[in-house]
Amino acid sequence: MKFDPSLDERLRAAVRDFWSTRELQSTNQGKASGARDTGARAAVTGGAQMNGFVSVISDLLEESGLDKPVIFTERSVELPGWYRPEKKWDLLVVVEGRLIAAIEFKSQVGSFGNNYNNRTEEALGSATDIWAAYREGAFSPSARPWLGYLMLLEKAPKSLAPVKSKEPHFKVFEEFRDTSYAKRYEILLTKLVRERLYDSACFIMADRVTGVEGAYEEPSSELGFEPFIMSLMARAIVSKSSS
Repeated sequence: MKFDPSLDERLRAAVRDFWSTRELQSTNQGKASGARDTGARAAVTGGAQMNGFVSVISDLLEESGLDKPVIFTERSVELPGWYRPEKKWDLLVVVEGRLIAAIEFKSQVGSFGNNYNNRTEEALGSATDIWAAYREGAFSPSARPWLGYLMLLEKAPKSLAPVKSKEPHFKVFEEFRDTSYAKRYEILLTKLVRERLYDSACFIMADRVTGVEGAYEEPSSELGFEPFIMSLMARAIVSKSSS
């Protein structure tokens, strides 16, 4: 790895936690009620798979000098929206009544076609909503908050295979032509950052076999874990010095 070995070690631990949590939820789901979901849904309906990533980033924020009470990860994570009353984020940093950062953590394992469209709409909708709320003074007296998005995608034949686009009336943009879902996610997150809908995004891929050992890939250096963390930490340090 090119970055701090300690970051690599933490990220590997989060990847291991992701897959072990999915496996545990798939095994335990339905034991209490006797009703068990089938296929990947048994794990998906359990949630909490991304908690390892949330914990890693929370720990790094604390190590940067932020006090734990200003970092919210399970409770009090709602923010007002402009197009809806409120939305729950996965991690918030709020210092003395000022919104410093909000982060979304997402994953996708299987069902790549339908879920890719859903994730795209969610990411666009969440960013559009929070920036409209910011524009209208919902977080006053906050300066522009830092917005982040972290995505883990299963590395699998179907996520790596080229996908044909449907063009019954108009042509899709060339960069999407015959791309895999993995490449489409990379394009999506890159555009979200370059259009300033998010301040930084992180894109990680891991497969079911080596992922349980912590193995992962970063398809794009621009969307790597290190620049994502460095950007967030810089904002955290600034907020601490100005409080």
